[in-house]
Amino acid sequence: MKALIPAAGLGTRFLPATKAVPKEMLMVVDRPAIQYVVEEGLASGADEVVLINSRSKKVIEEHFAPNPALVEELRARGKAAYADEVERVGNLPVSYVYQDEALGLGHAVLQAAEKTGDEPFFVLLGDVLVPDNAMLPAMKAVSDAHGGASVIAVIPVPDEEVSRFGIIDGAEVSEGVWKVSGLVEKPALEDAPTHLAVFGRYLLSPRVMELLADVRPGVGGEIQLTDALEAVLAEEEMYALVVDPADGFDTGTVESWLATNNELCRRAGIC
Repeated sequence: MKALIPAAGLGTRFLPATKAVPKEMLMVVDRPAIQYVVEEGLASGADEVVLINSRSKKVIEEHFAPNPALVEELRARGKAAYADEVERVGNLPVSYVYQDEALGLGHAVLQAAEKTGDEPFFVLLGDVLVPDNAMLPAMKAVSDAHGGASVIAVIPVPDEEVSRFGIIDGAEVSEGVWKVSGLVEKPALEDAPTHLAVFGRYLLSPRVMELLADVRPGVGGEIQLTDALEAVLAEEEMYALVVDPADGFDTGTVESWLATNNELCRRAGIC
């Protein structure tokens, strides 16, 4: 199974910093944000992480590439712990495909179609960090309990945030697990069927990737993953796992990135 991480965005909310440094490479406590997400994907049992990158973000690829010269220099200077970490990160099973046009999340995921083949796959949005790596295994357990169905993570959101997210419709079938009957991308509050918002973690059946190839541009003129999920509901069951918002950390804005740094620093006992 592959874990897909879209990473081709412009990071406009962090300009001018992201003019030179990709948003994904901004530090969160002791490592770049993207490293948390890659390590989460591998901790889920995926055999490979596929980064859907922009060709202008080679620094991300350099971060995950081996650097024997640096490792050797660090060891020569007696910095064995740093050398071990550089070596470990440089040998993680990460590969790359490219999204050459900013045509939406669904379009980004579609670029990895040859990687996923006929297997289910995870999608992890890089703006959300899950440091304890427990969310994807919990989603896999729900999928296994329902015949390999697709599963998405959702959180309850207040009225004022409903229009920022994809929102599910459905019914709760067991504690914290919903059978999904529909999805709406960024609805107005009065049109939202629930207050359960998609949280940036997906376990998807191979059929979702097939349907993405036929999705037409939707909200914002982009190819939305939500539209493919809506289409697959006509053929397959889908479930949602309600997760605790405290289990994940949003780094999509400067304010939330700062708050995430402060909280994870506190939890690590550094701050």
